[in-house]
Amino acid sequence: MNGKQKAQQNIEAFHAWTATQSDEDYKQIIFRGQLNRGEIAKATGVGKSALRQNPEIKRLLESLENELRAREILPPLTPASEHQEGELQLYDAEVSRRARNDQRAARLEQENIELKARVNELESRLARFGELSEALTEMGMMPR
Repeated sequence: MNGKQKAQQNIEAFHAWTATQSDEDYKQIIFRGQLNRGEIAKATGVGKSALRQNPEIKRLLESLENELRAREILPPLTPASEHQEGELQLYDAEVSRRARNDQRAARLEQENIELKARVNELESRLARFGELSEALTEMGMMPR
């Protein structure tokens, strides 16, 4: 396969990927105000270098991000970042704070579920040992 065929295959893979994504899917891969190139590369099977160097994919990705900004899925560009092609320096503290809180909440929920399971297991064991202790006491076999 020559370079031109590979480039066309990468473009088709990118189109196929975008066709299957929902707004929620895009929200999951936002990183620093743009779509995470590494995640796109993994999902499409296209190398990160192709996302940066293939002019057609680069144009398609920029068009997709502009469309997502228009639909308020991606945050708007700051005036400084609009002039720095490929180097968006957008940092939205609120989005970052929410993401950290969501991650922390998910971690705490998981820990809570694990701890509840552990408490149930220990309560079950305690009940068994309580019954055993009671039986031994009734039989007079319990040391004092």
